[in-house]
Amino acid sequence: MPASLDGQLVVAISSRALFDFEEENELFEAGDDRAYMDLQQQRLDLPAKPGVAFSLVNKLLGFNTAEAARVEVVVLSRNDPISGMRVFRSARHYGLAIQRGVFTRGESPWRYLRPLNAQLFLSANEADVRTALAAGVAAARVFPLSARASGAHPNEVRIAFDGDAVLFSDEAEQVFQREGLNAFQTHETEHANTPMQAGPFKPVLQALQRLQHQRQGRMRVRTALVTARSAPAHERAMRTLMDWQIEVDEAMFLGGLAKGEFLREFEPDFFFDDQLGHITSASAHVPSGHVAAGVSNR
Repeated sequence: MPASLDGQLVVAISSRALFDFEEENELFEAGDDRAYMDLQQQRLDLPAKPGVAFSLVNKLLGFNTAEAARVEVVVLSRNDPISGMRVFRSARHYGLAIQRGVFTRGESPWRYLRPLNAQLFLSANEADVRTALAAGVAAARVFPLSARASGAHPNEVRIAFDGDAVLFSDEAEQVFQREGLNAFQTHETEHANTPMQAGPFKPVLQALQRLQHQRQGRMRVRTALVTARSAPAHERAMRTLMDWQIEVDEAMFLGGLAKGEFLREFEPDFFFDDQLGHITSASAHVPSGHVAAGVSNR
């Protein structure tokens, strides 16, 4: 029988999200892919430095045991196959159990998300992220120059999510942008008992909860909802999670305060938000990714 990834959390990640290839990428962005390939080949035996999503991947793979594979990480990259050799060598150097990869030499790799049944795609390429989101896959554009994750929680995967247009649909955000804050608060109070539709990252949060319930080793999951909502609009968000039978460990209803310093204290391995302003605030403190979904990104 062929191998199967059924039942696993499948994370597809670009090489620039996993490793720090910013110096090499300058050649690629300049349109000189041959010089880029030559440089990567020269550095085959030089492990790349960890990238912005390295900590997230390393910890997620820690949920796998000899008895059960719960997480599969696949490199899905616009890199060429020769550069792919360096990616795999770097992964082996750091002890990352990554066996699968697709390298497309400049072409968009998003179409391979479907046969992988990937639940999450992390890439530095905005066009690839938008296409993946349109195809129904949770995806985020990583900011390679984001602060790196704290090493304070080696046995705990910490992930923070924005609410509207990330975990939830952008229904309420549309009201806010169309009619303002007061109308938004009134709308959410009136609909407090009506669960919101799912946003692109609901399946990711569900998968993390399954990981937490299935864990047998020392690894744990800790999640946070970090939202610009405030009371009374907080209630609909919490009731939606309750309706989904999903729990978060922390919830921050910040009422428009900058999220960065709060995230610094939570110390996530990654933070997902649909608004670039929040990502700018967050990326100075924690690894961050932009979810180009919802009305704010049209």
